[in-house]
Amino acid sequence: MFTRIVLIGLLSLLVTACGSEDSGNTSAAAVNNSKTYNWKMVTTWPPGFPILQEGAEKFAENIKAMSNGRLNIKVYAGGELIPALQTFEAVSQGTVEMGHGSAYYWAGKVPEAQLFSTVPFGMTARGMNAWLYEGGGLELWREVYKPFHVIPFPLGNTGVQMGGWFNKEINSLDDIQGLKMRIPGLGGKVFAKAGGSPVLLAGSEVYTALERNTIDATEWLSPFHDQRMGLYRAAKHYYYPGWHEPGTVLELTINERAWNSLPADLKAIVSNAAMAENVRMFSEMEQKNIEALQELKDREGVQLHRFPDDVLNRLQVLTKETLAEEAANNPKFKRVYEAYDAFRQKNNTWSDISENAYLDMKEEK
Repeated sequence: MFTRIVLIGLLSLLVTACGSEDSGNTSAAAVNNSKTYNWKMVTTWPPGFPILQEGAEKFAENIKAMSNGRLNIKVYAGGELIPALQTFEAVSQGTVEMGHGSAYYWAGKVPEAQLFSTVPFGMTARGMNAWLYEGGGLELWREVYKPFHVIPFPLGNTGVQMGGWFNKEINSLDDIQGLKMRIPGLGGKVFAKAGGSPVLLAGSEVYTALERNTIDATEWLSPFHDQRMGLYRAAKHYYYPGWHEPGTVLELTINERAWNSLPADLKAIVSNAAMAENVRMFSEMEQKNIEALQELKDREGVQLHRFPDDVLNRLQVLTKETLAEEAANNPKFKRVYEAYDAFRQKNNTWSDISENAYLDMKEEK
């Protein structure tokens, strides 16, 4: 488990190493070190939202500690300073210096950004981190955001989400026909192809809509957040796996001009703090989901169901069709998707004989 002291200590060592490479001449660094930066960060999350909003706040706290107060970041939840879904635009325009959300929220403005967030039947957090950090994904992501004067960093991951809450059992594809489900992004487009009716709703509206049968089903996140929202009281059938969001990357966005104003050591602090919080946030998500799932089953009597194989197989076919259509209609989407898919295939080859093979072996026993 990360303790705050150990985390800060480790990151300070990383920063020292990185800073020594990038600092330039000593006199320039000394001048820069005398300046204090006061920045604003806006997020897409509600105030006090566990793990996600809290993670953004912890990230800011760690930067303040590691920079000895030279970089101070005031974090605002969605709606406190600007509307939640205007986060990307606010960073792009320089209204604020930083933002935190997920790239699929900007699909209307940057459709190819969705591929840096999550793809139905795509890579999990392990694969996404490998692609972004070491497989060229982050460089491509920054190239995509460059026209908007925004620099992205991975900052958290939800892991494999649950498939959602349903007011009836899903035994075949027929049960999806006309089903009204709150499901956004590429997953929503695939669901529509399968005969369902995707509905876009803000998180604050999900429980009421499900309880009043305005919708028949909803995906939200995973056991911990689903439990806190009380979705088990509105629908009794809880499905897995989360085919639509197998490893949703959360992003830190920084205004390009603001980033360029920082001296090398503060850039190193931000970069390494983001990487550390990316790992810590995912770890917390996994730990809390373990406990929450047990409580949902034992205390609330939630019925867990696995989607039937024929349903999953059909959704996978429709996912390929949807991605092909998106690529055919958008050259930028096509370029990013081809890079993503090339890495995904290599990642699958390795996963099949490593982690997947190990898990299959355990199942056989």
